[in-house]
Amino acid sequence: MNNSYLIELLKELQDIMCENRDYLIKLDSIVGDGDLGLTMSDGFTAAYKAVSASGETDAGKLLYNAGKAMSTAVPSTMGTLMASGLMQAGKVLKGKTELEKADIAALFEAYLEGVANRGKAKVGDKTFLDGLAPAVAALKSALQAGDELNVAAAAAREAAEAGFQHTTTMIAVHGRAATRGEASRALQDPGAAVAMLMMKAFEKSFLAK
Repeated sequence: MNNSYLIELLKELQDIMCENRDYLIKLDSIVGDGDLGLTMSDGFTAAYKAVSASGETDAGKLLYNAGKAMSTAVPSTMGTLMASGLMQAGKVLKGKTELEKADIAALFEAYLEGVANRGKAKVGDKTFLDGLAPAVAALKSALQAGDELNVAAAAAREAAEAGFQHTTTMIAVHGRAATRGEASRALQDPGAAVAMLMMKAFEKSFLAK
């Protein structure tokens, strides 16, 4: 694969965040300030538009530039976290002009690392990480077992969905939801929903081929 795949992936991310803008707004209005849908739709749109016609052949530079565009467009907490994920992925894939299956796994593993480092959260804190971490683990496991990327992407999506649902067993540690204490346990985490949508877009990027 060359970098045209990354542009296609960013297009799918933009589309799914725009399609689910109202869903994310509704989910976030219960535990946050309700702007998550706007942040994600505007942020991923900015990321895609920044690189869609750039002609950049370096995968790392492409992802880093997409992240920079997102950070400028949506400088909120969640916007900054998502941008940090893209920029960390860009650092890991710097110099790559052709992508192997392992590079795609490295992309999402780096995304997870970038968000975790910037947000100072960990798995189990009821955040975005609780959706993406199991997805990355499932993706890597599937690829190590020899599965093709479309099969591995489906496994990652399933794991992200399960991770999102599992957030209803956790007490929130960060953000406004944390002020609810035990009452936050039954609530679905909007950040983990974003991770779930990302993995749905990832899977779709192969179904569209």
